[in-house]
Amino acid sequence: MTAPLTRAAIVAEARAWIGTPYLHRASVKGQGADCLGLVRGVWRALVGPEPEPLPPYAPDWAEAGRRETLADTAFRRLVPVPLEEMRPGDVLLFRFRAHLPAKHAAFLSDAGRMIHAYDGASVCEGHFAPWWRRRLAYAFAFPGIAD
Repeated sequence: MTAPLTRAAIVAEARAWIGTPYLHRASVKGQGADCLGLVRGVWRALVGPEPEPLPPYAPDWAEAGRRETLADTAFRRLVPVPLEEMRPGDVLLFRFRAHLPAKHAAFLSDAGRMIHAYDGASVCEGHFAPWWRRRLAYAFAFPGIAD
């Protein structure tokens, strides 16, 4: 029998990725991940196989396509959460510019911290600072969370 999925387990698994170098399109703990790769890796560890294949994407995909590809996929696979109700373990999506699609993902680790991967850095846990809060576009929960 599989243990129920909990927010604490999601945060613990995301923290286990801290130090993984940034690598575009990668999702291998300890070897390389981008922000989506971190979410994919936590999903595989706690939920199971990825539910759909990873489409190709370039680093500038959001600027070039102007479609909410990341958010649309999240709406298909995750549970939308009102921003004022987000909790640790939720997946956060950010827009870098108001007129562009959301293109960055992170896990909320507590009320004031988040875990994410970004170009030029390893997976890290940092402050969910005002700069990030202003760019927050969506929050989602993994399906089937027990708490």
